[in-house]
Amino acid sequence: MYSALAFPKTLADTVVVDSNPTMSIISWIVLGLIAGFIASKLVNKTGEGIFLDIVLGIVGAVIGGFIVRALGIGGGVSGFNIPSLLVAVLGAVVFLVAYHALRGNLGKSRTS
Repeated sequence: MYSALAFPKTLADTVVVDSNPTMSIISWIVLGLIAGFIASKLVNKTGEGIFLDIVLGIVGAVIGGFIVRALGIGGGVSGFNIPSLLVAVLGAVVFLVAYHALRGNLGKSRTS
C-alpha cells in the first residue's frame, strides 16, 4: 500500500550515511556542478564559474544532507538521482545565502 521510502518503519531508517558507497568521485563532481550551478542561478542570477559551482554543489550536498536528516524528512545524498540533487541544491542555496549575508555584513563593517 505505502512504500518504505515514503514512510520509514523506524526513526533509525531515516538516518543514512551521507553518500552511497558506490557513488564515484565523477558522480560527486557532476552532481556538485549541476547543484552548484542551479543554486548560484537561484541566489545570484549568475553562475559562479565551473570550479566554484562544483565546490558549492559538493558543500551543498553535505549541508543539505545534514538539514534533511536533522528534520527527519530524508536520508541525505544517496546517489546520482533527483532527490539527491534537490538535497544538494537546498544545501547550496543555504550556504550561498549565509555566505552573502556574512560577506555583506563584513564588507559594511570594513568600510565604516
